[in-house]
Amino acid sequence: MSDEVTIPSVESVSGTGVAIRGNDIDTDQIIPARFMKVVTFDGLGEFAFFDQRFTDDDSQKEHPLNEPAHQDASVMVTNANFGCGSSREHAPQALMRWGIDAFIGESFAEIFAGNCLALGMPTLEADTETVETLQSWVEANPDGEIDIDVANETVTYDGKTVDVTVDDAQRKALVEGVWDTTALMKANAEAVRETAESLPYVEDGKRV
Repeated sequence: MSDEVTIPSVESVSGTGVAIRGNDIDTDQIIPARFMKVVTFDGLGEFAFFDQRFTDDDSQKEHPLNEPAHQDASVMVTNANFGCGSSREHAPQALMRWGIDAFIGESFAEIFAGNCLALGMPTLEADTETVETLQSWVEANPDGEIDIDVANETVTYDGKTVDVTVDDAQRKALVEGVWDTTALMKANAEAVRETAESLPYVEDGKRV
């Protein structure tokens, strides 16, 4: 690399959990569009699931993210097709800034999972029974530790270990520390520039 860069590997994640129940929870629920008019992603965390958490007069509703016992949770346990809908990258950005480091669910929308990978946040999949059992345990044990082994595709909690799956490309990128493509391109700026100059369809004067 032309400039030294260190991208941390994500081989494991540990923390307490919060269960978000429901299939097909889309990105508009995760972060409503009106909160996307920001210059940076800073501060988005407070608006995660805003319409599910608050009434029109900003009174709190019953929601897992409003419960004091889950305020330090870093593992979100979801159901099927989580993160579907629009491709807004603000959704995982908001959840990361709320405090989430990893997701365990039945399935994830492909673009949402890709946006999570770009932030170093693994999205691990398991069958319905495994997920629902973990959700119930999390709800009953908000202080219970969940240990995720990304490399070996396992989740350990309550003294037992269950199998999960991680997309092969995602697992490789996380474990090898090559998930931050923006940092990698910046570190290899000279090589990128040389490649651009060799492309016949990039006009002179258009190259950075």
